[in-house]
Amino acid sequence: MPQEQYTHHRSTVPSSEGPQVYKVGIYGWRKRCLYFFVLLLMILILVNLAMTIWILKVMNFTIDGMGNLRITEKGLKLEGDSEFLQPLYAKEIQSRPGNALYFKSARNVTVNILNDQTKVLTQLITGPKAVEAYGQKFEVKTVSGKLLFSADNNEVVVGAERLRVLGAEGTVFPKSIETPNVRADPFKELRLESPTRSLVMEAPKGVEINAEAGNLEATCRTELRLESKDGEIKLDAAKIKLPKLPHGSYSPTGTRQKVFEVCVCANGRLFLSQAGTGSTCQINTSVCL
Repeated sequence: MPQEQYTHHRSTVPSSEGPQVYKVGIYGWRKRCLYFFVLLLMILILVNLAMTIWILKVMNFTIDGMGNLRITEKGLKLEGDSEFLQPLYAKEIQSRPGNALYFKSARNVTVNILNDQTKVLTQLITGPKAVEAYGQKFEVKTVSGKLLFSADNNEVVVGAERLRVLGAEGTVFPKSIETPNVRADPFKELRLESPTRSLVMEAPKGVEINAEAGNLEATCRTELRLESKDGEIKLDAAKIKLPKLPHGSYSPTGTRQKVFEVCVCANGRLFLSQAGTGSTCQINTSVCL
């Protein structure tokens, strides 16, 4: 009760100092710091805006794309030379109509074909020393789809009408070769040779060797054998010469003639004997020994 009276008494006493004013806001050093940070923020915004505009201008950003890269309805269009530092994944890569598409690398260019399990099925590597291709089968075809060359684990097929070998040393086949025709270019020599082994030509319906505008030569170091198992051997020519046949002995008292007869020994050896009024082959049987 006395406290209440005291409070009421103070409130009824008129004040001689007037109403008190309370200031709201930031003053002093706090105000100066705030203005400084706001000014610094504005400067950073202007610098950032200027840098953004400069980057857009240098990189040539437009509505259609960036620099030589254009965004089209079919995908991305890249003009000029490009360098990829990381792997490039694309469904299709093609050049502009009428221009070539080049791939350049300081070391090699590798093309991999993967399956769903990311396993390499086919690989093409073009390096500084060789071009390597890995796959189950390799084919080369014409524009019309005709097979020119095919290779797999079982065989190599050449589908061209003519196979030409331009090497100075010819072609070396370590094993057998099967072909219906072996022919040299016009006015060129055809030579079949086996330096260290035998050369065998076989055909179920016959082997034909024909030289239409030149000579036909067959040379060997030891023996040259012509054998026919069920038929005959024909030498069809206007002249047949055997210049190195051995000569049988002749009688020094007789007249030397330049006519000889060809004699055949029992072992098949041929020799020449000086012709006489009768056969002189029996006289020269010593040649057959």
